[in-house]
Amino acid sequence: MTTQTGEDDLVEYGFRRVIITITAVLCAMLEIVDTTIVNVALNNMRGSLGASLTDVAWVITAYAIANVIIIPMTSWLSQQFGRRNYFAASIIIFTVASFLCGNATNIWELVTFRFIQGLGGGALLVTAQTIITESYPVAKRGMAQAIYGMGVIVGPTLGPPLGGYIVDHFSWPYIFYINIPLGVIATILTLGFVKSPKYGEKLKVNQVDWWGIFFLTAFIGSLQFVLEHGQQDDWFNNDLIVLLSVISLFGLLFFIWRELTYKYPIVNLRVLKDSNLRVGTIMCFILGFGLYGSTFLIPIYTQSILGWSALDAGLLLIPSSITTGLMMPFIGRAIQKGIPQAYMVAAGFLVFFIFTFWMRNIITPDTGAEHMFWPLIWRGIGLGLLFVPITTLSLSTLKGKSIGEGAAFTGMMRQLGGSFGIAIITTFIARFNQEHRVNLISHLNKTSFELQQTVKQLQMGFMSKGFTANEALDKAHKAIEYKVIIQGNVLSYMDIFMYLGILFLLCIPFILLIKKGKNKIDLSDAMH
Repeated sequence: MTTQTGEDDLVEYGFRRVIITITAVLCAMLEIVDTTIVNVALNNMRGSLGASLTDVAWVITAYAIANVIIIPMTSWLSQQFGRRNYFAASIIIFTVASFLCGNATNIWELVTFRFIQGLGGGALLVTAQTIITESYPVAKRGMAQAIYGMGVIVGPTLGPPLGGYIVDHFSWPYIFYINIPLGVIATILTLGFVKSPKYGEKLKVNQVDWWGIFFLTAFIGSLQFVLEHGQQDDWFNNDLIVLLSVISLFGLLFFIWRELTYKYPIVNLRVLKDSNLRVGTIMCFILGFGLYGSTFLIPIYTQSILGWSALDAGLLLIPSSITTGLMMPFIGRAIQKGIPQAYMVAAGFLVFFIFTFWMRNIITPDTGAEHMFWPLIWRGIGLGLLFVPITTLSLSTLKGKSIGEGAAFTGMMRQLGGSFGIAIITTFIARFNQEHRVNLISHLNKTSFELQQTVKQLQMGFMSKGFTANEALDKAHKAIEYKVIIQGNVLSYMDIFMYLGILFLLCIPFILLIKKGKNKIDLSDAMH
């Protein structure tokens, strides 16, 4: 463990701290933007590389799997190679892989390079958080997390509009090439300014926890695949999904056993003895669920129901992200003044609940951007109240190398929360769609005068365009069916927003109970 003096040596002041902060936030944003920027380019990739929809989905899956595998290992790898060297190497891997992605000539080359890019990117996220935390004195760590949070919250929202703009005006390889100049600048700044803490001797090759790495990869990699592909492969009716679920479960059990019994574990599970970190990891999971779930849900609704372009759908979320970004410094200052995090987190979940029920009440087949503006501003306020207090609370009582280990857990849980959120939302949209379609069709009474009139009007409309009576009648029935499908979709999104809101509401008493039961979680003691 690092001595207190060594830990204080990492605190920076003035110009150096500004440069380190900018570098770390830039790297965190690079990683997160790349998680969502490819979503809008999948169709273009599919066309130019001659891939199927299932194949091209691996461009997202490979990156996500690499991310969640590397995140828990980042603290250990930092200790082995030195934080500055490991951070710089991760940026270089990410940047070189970005160049290779842009030059891929077939889909599987692109998937391979995306996996390598994910290995570099996952490390950026957690190491950036650790560098920022340790560069600020303990009393200002709330502000440090606020600055870091701006990058993490804004990143997922910037991806789709930026990707949409690049694809519309250039071509899909440029969504990867844009990383290259930023990666070069970040590497130079890292080598020039970032310090490495001294954590004692490095392990020899025969002391490395190879079994731990193997079990972690089996557990996280399989779980991520199941979450990404479960819905499209019909969940447990698919043999591969069942096999990978079993591998994931046994991978987790063997991983926990190995890390608790081996002398040099790849992931230090004992750091979870810290009660603040334990609570923080659960809340990070729920935060990931809400952040990535809503970032996924709103563009899907606006594109599939309202017929918006990817660029317009992405731009809709920007005011929400700006609101969160503007709130971050105020939240950081409130934490420094000793306002308990538990109250802020409870308020954040309440605001998120209001956002989801507001959205539920305004969505229709022709809702406009003006109707969604204020609910999305509320979403931004909710994320601002959640992100910084949860992250600061998680790391507040950790010292030395435990900060990096704690940041790895919170980062992993936020990513997994997002994966669970997207998988569950995708599944429920499909299930609710079927349910609502059946219900709506059962209520369509063929003998109803209103229905007959509607069909007649539609038929006359099609006949006026030159169709025969039979063709026009067929088209009228199809138009009615299309309306039923759209209405069923809207009802499904309403249900999803309602259940998301209930989830956030249920979290509030849990957080307030923790506050009462364990005074250790009062951050005013840990911060000053």
